[in-house]
Amino acid sequence: MIKSSLFIHHYYLDDVIRSLHETGIMQITAITKEQTEQLENIQKVAMDPEAAICQEYETRLTTLIKILKQAQQKNGGIKALLNPELPVIQHIEDLTLEETFSYVEGVMTSMETEILTLDQHVTDIKEQQKQTTTYLHELKDYKEFDIKLSDIGTTELLSIQVGKTMDLSQLMNALQPIEEVAVFSKQIGKGKKKYWSVIVISHISHQKTVERTLSDHLYESELPILEVTPKEAIQTLLTQQKKNEKQLKSMQSQLQKLSKKHLFLLQGLREQIQIERIRKEIPSTFARTEETILIQGWVLEERTKEIKEKITEVTKDHVVFSFKKPSSNPDFPPTYMKTPAWAQSFRTLLELFATPKYNEVNPTVIMGIFFVLFFGVMLGDAGYGAIILLLSLFAYFRFKRFSPMIKNWSFMGIWLGLITTIVGLMTNSFFGDFISRFIYGNPEQPLYQATIAGIQFPVEPLKDPLTILTVALILGLIHLNVGIILGLYQAMKRHEYKQLLTERFCWIPLQIGGGLLIGDFILDWTISQPVFYMAIILVIVGIIQLFVSQGPVGFFGITGYVGDWLSYARLLALGLATSGMALAFNVVAGLLPDLIPYVGIILLPIVLVLAHLANLLLQALGAGVHSLRLQYVEFFNRFYEGGGHGFSPFQIKRIYTTVEKKR
Repeated sequence: MIKSSLFIHHYYLDDVIRSLHETGIMQITAITKEQTEQLENIQKVAMDPEAAICQEYETRLTTLIKILKQAQQKNGGIKALLNPELPVIQHIEDLTLEETFSYVEGVMTSMETEILTLDQHVTDIKEQQKQTTTYLHELKDYKEFDIKLSDIGTTELLSIQVGKTMDLSQLMNALQPIEEVAVFSKQIGKGKKKYWSVIVISHISHQKTVERTLSDHLYESELPILEVTPKEAIQTLLTQQKKNEKQLKSMQSQLQKLSKKHLFLLQGLREQIQIERIRKEIPSTFARTEETILIQGWVLEERTKEIKEKITEVTKDHVVFSFKKPSSNPDFPPTYMKTPAWAQSFRTLLELFATPKYNEVNPTVIMGIFFVLFFGVMLGDAGYGAIILLLSLFAYFRFKRFSPMIKNWSFMGIWLGLITTIVGLMTNSFFGDFISRFIYGNPEQPLYQATIAGIQFPVEPLKDPLTILTVALILGLIHLNVGIILGLYQAMKRHEYKQLLTERFCWIPLQIGGGLLIGDFILDWTISQPVFYMAIILVIVGIIQLFVSQGPVGFFGITGYVGDWLSYARLLALGLATSGMALAFNVVAGLLPDLIPYVGIILLPIVLVLAHLANLLLQALGAGVHSLRLQYVEFFNRFYEGGGHGFSPFQIKRIYTTVEKKR
């Protein structure tokens, strides 16, 4: 990564921005106020007024797009899943900003008013329908009353109020002292859900007294003001509701047609306007003198020649370049993670933890390989692996063109399923003992028998867990030592030689010497006396190196390393959990025909499918989480710090458009 500064003549500013945006060579960094104060006759560039115009168009286009997307007729269920709709790419001419504004305005003029008017009518009708539904709900409690709704309220002589009460007798007692009051009621519901709809008619002179009384005992109802009775009002509103529904369908149909005709065009126009807005906003991160513009940022070292050629060409050599290698502090350069296409999904796993710092080892590929391997060992069932493999293959070949994310994750799923299937076949597990129990008719019979390199396959974890534990600890030792080697490489790359010789390298003699001594004292190895003394010397050298770097607390580093190593026993534990639960489900399902005659035969496949599906989901989640833990805690603890930020060049990102260059 190279820290780059470009001094260009202001006349070429737009051409330089366009060139940088199209090539994506440079990550532009904002020049701070403090930097401009340190330089003579230089100041920040003001925001271009045309950026606000772009923002206005973008907002208008977003409003129209939102309306048309809501109106869009979409497939549902399985059909939508299997046939997602791809955007129709719009071919946009390479226009000037003024031409772009003119074109966008011309397009919007022909449709904006129509779309907004239809949307407002739809909104109004929906609100009206909502209000009508509320009225109908209230009116059903008053349909037995023969009173015009328009009479409710106050006249010169009477006050008529309606509402509902949970205790009619209490209401009547409260109104009893008031003269010239009439109460009409109708019971609604029964039991605990019982209440009364009430109409209270009083002389106008008692209005305030009645209102105070009713406020404590009556819940007011919101009714429409119509020159008809409640029963007639219900019919009127139902008729109006049907009419509104018809209008609503008609307007939504019109919006659907407009969506089908214009949505992708509007999305393309918005994308182009967004690109123009970004180009007009980016100069606010620059600084300027009376005649020149200063642009600063980061460029990949291998692309410095390219940026020189591009900018020199567009400025007709009116440019001065400055390149210098950064320091980690205070420059804090971005990290460019170069990752093979097949390992892109592993980047997400790494970024869930932390982005590497600049000049830090990028462990994406190695981490991904071990993640897949550990996942397969932990899940360890060929049946479950086959399901993951087949679903991932289907997703990859069917949906990869719709989304890079689906493409990357389904590709990783293929490897997860493949390794899980292989491990399952090696450990005699295909939906537990499904084949042996239900097809071979003998739960003790293995899937196959083979001898490879003197080893008898399959190896059954439930019968021979010690072998699987040994394999798990060997894998753990390999994993940890890969981390140690990466730590040594990183220390050498950073010229941290003291750390390399002490904190990093100490684990090499400690492991060799400690391993020989453990083999001699515990595992009954036969080692010669010179080898024995060499092992003691290696352990002492390793301890001295560790204590030089960490002091007495370094002793806990040794116990921590042993603890990290033993953590890999979870490979066995989760593998046993998968096999054990699958076996238990098979046993229970196999008992059903005997426990429940006739019905048990029908229940057997249902129980097997549901139980194994639940086991697959549960164990796959556990395998994923614990495999990640081994990467994040045990592996990264050997070398990885993180805390960086990714390289994000100033670059056009198009989804809905392609540009046709002017001839």
